[in-house]
Amino acid sequence: MLPSLLFLDVDGPLLPFGEHPGRRPRTGASGSRFSGLSPRVGRQLSMLPCELVWATTWEDEANAEIAPRLGLPQLPVVHWPSPSIEHEHEDRWFGLCWKTRTLITFAAGRPFAWVDDEITDADRSWVATHHPNRALLRHIEAPRGLGDEDFAVLHQWLTRRSFS
Repeated sequence: MLPSLLFLDVDGPLLPFGEHPGRRPRTGASGSRFSGLSPRVGRQLSMLPCELVWATTWEDEANAEIAPRLGLPQLPVVHWPSPSIEHEHEDRWFGLCWKTRTLITFAAGRPFAWVDDEITDADRSWVATHHPNRALLRHIEAPRGLGDEDFAVLHQWLTRRSFS
């Protein structure tokens, strides 16, 4: 049986925005944009019983810039296709995050957890209706990033064996 996936967003969950939520770290000054990254977070991610996957606009750049700073190996990367006009309209109507459909497709029926600062109840409802397996969508507050409570919830969910 394949392990569950853990989809990782970078900006917000791994690179907290701090006191300036309007400023994305990626566009900051070269040396300071990575100041929020913590090797401790990398160790915590590595200890989770799952397959880590980048689910970020950083795409392949996450392996070059983020993974080494967290002490993580190269990870699989979700590449974002251009949405159809129909899907864009439907996503707006339902209030879905633009990543939701692609992550369901990437998961291909596998259980998955997803940490992101853009997740809403609409995404949870959509995944519950359109994904045939377990899924945990964990909204992370962008100013604080992933914390101990988030890791406890992820660990508990990932180690639960019941798929009912």
